Amino acid sequence: MNSEKSKKVKSASSIIFKRELKSFFTSPTAYIVSGLFLLITGLVFFSSFYLYNRAELRQLFAFLPLILSFFVPALTMRLFAEERRSGSIETLMTLPVNETSVVTGKYLSSLVSTLIMVAPTLFYLLPVCVFGKPDFGPIFGGYLGAIFLCACFAAIGLFASSVTKNQIIAFFLAWVICIVLTMIDQFLIFLPGVLLSFFSFISANAHFNSIARGIIDTRDILYFVSLASFFFVMTVKAEQKAKA
Repeated sequence: MNSEKSKKVKSASSIIFKRELKSFFTSPTAYIVSGLFLLITGLVFFSSFYLYNRAELRQLFAFLPLILSFFVPALTMRLFAEERRSGSIETLMTLPVNETSVVTGKYLSSLVSTLIMVAPTLFYLLPVCVFGKPDFGPIFGGYLGAIFLCACFAAIGLFASSVTKNQIIAFFLAWVICIVLTMIDQFLIFLPGVLLSFFSFISANAHFNSIARGIIDTRDILYFVSLASFFFVMTVKAEQKAKA
């Protein structure tokens, strides 16, 4: 019985995942957001490349958490909010699916969508390899950290979209959470050492920077997995509450 139920959940999640991913490729908003993301990251990368004569990705990775904290919420804001506004979420929830399968399908589609948005930045490796002598350890770490950041910010964006019918509110709520997690250790540098250590521990930027240095620490991985899991569960709870 449990095995059959698990198969149904996976099947429903797969259908929702494919539907949402298809809508990503047919949505003009997704192309606009992705285009602006590549424009901003391109300016950051090439400003270092041309202005400072540095063939490296260090500056791009330094700004990436800040950039993603804006663009990932822009991609995820519609996932539940648009369906709530149009009323189609009620139709979806009357089908033989549960909240977990719906959230799983939408979360996976949002994660894949954000990774598709980030993927073209790999082309920046070409001038780095041609004109510089890159250390591939930090580069690998930077992109691994970017995957973890996308996973967390996608979960945050999904949660924000699940608690409102308004896409703009969903965007700003997700952006505020992401930017606080990104900047909190830099805003509070005046605090005593013990408190500063605590806020550094909950800072997504601090954990990303650790991985981006090429240091794979299980504490950093546990942080990102726990954060993404927390907001995933909160989204499921929000949908269960809305359905009740």
